[in-house]
Amino acid sequence: MLNLIKGAVVAGAAVAALAASVGVSQAQEVTLRMHTFIPPVANPSKTFLIPWAEKIGKDSGGRIKVQPFWSMQLGGKVPQLLDQVRDGVVDIVWTLPGFTPGRMPEIEPFELPFVHKDALSTTLALQDYQAKHLGSALKSYQPLLLHVHDGFLFQTKSPITKLSDLKGKKIRAASRGGVWLLEALGATGVGLPLPQIPQALSKGVIDGVTLPYEIAPAVKTPDLVSHFSILAGPQPRLGTNVFTFLMNKDSYEKLPPDLRKVIDDNSGGNIARAAGENWRRIEEPGRKVIESKAKNKFYVIPAVEVAKMKAAAEPVFDRWYAEMKKIGIDGPALVSDARKLIDKYSK
Repeated sequence: MLNLIKGAVVAGAAVAALAASVGVSQAQEVTLRMHTFIPPVANPSKTFLIPWAEKIGKDSGGRIKVQPFWSMQLGGKVPQLLDQVRDGVVDIVWTLPGFTPGRMPEIEPFELPFVHKDALSTTLALQDYQAKHLGSALKSYQPLLLHVHDGFLFQTKSPITKLSDLKGKKIRAASRGGVWLLEALGATGVGLPLPQIPQALSKGVIDGVTLPYEIAPAVKTPDLVSHFSILAGPQPRLGTNVFTFLMNKDSYEKLPPDLRKVIDDNSGGNIARAAGENWRRIEEPGRKVIESKAKNKFYVIPAVEVAKMKAAAEPVFDRWYAEMKKIGIDGPALVSDARKLIDKYSK
């Protein structure tokens, strides 16, 4: 899987062809419809979803065809993807539970401020955490992979170099933990699915976003904002978001045992390391696109200001713990486990 992802270079006509259909058609027995909110030219599509679909076709000897539908082509709104795959409207989705606040709260410790370190350690930690804590949250699905991106940074219309620069700014986040963090830092947090970002920026609904570099070209932030700020210190990102790659349970269980094994061999711990390494690697080409625009400027928020941000963010944990207590979840225990597991895989 790692070699597959590393070797995936998809451009021009190849992307267009794969956007319509992915997989080997010989002796085809099963077509799995894969639905997501990103376009086929986005880095996650080119370096993960398309190669994964191709590999399923190859490993099944052409008996499984994964047919992708990009940018919500099958209809519905982005927060409905979890329902679409659960209810069998589609067979596979790649999406963020954070687009539906509170939908899978047990996943949220990884999205709280400054818990995350990098895409590899957090993605590996998620595999252990899933086995221990997420049976209930994922019981209606066949999980293919839980993973994260390498972490979000400020991408804004005006410079963010200190805590006070955030006061009064309207900034987009992908999850409620991200929204709460922005509010704690003095900004107005705005929860928006990814496809709404370009219009919100161009119309002045928001002043910036929290995103990684890799997805920036797909939502035009290199053109719509000019200032990009990471943090000084060993954790240069504010946090991350958890992605769920999920299959409909009936679609999985209807497969004959040998085809279920093809899915299993390309799921969970079998692909987690490759996925984590991929999301670390694709940050650089995303940054290069941003750098290609002469107007864009890059900043490192100094350590003294990072310390202020971390202190200001502490109430976010108390707020999340209170929400978890209402539904009978031991929030502090989950955060503790998430941190321990990330530390385990960071060594």
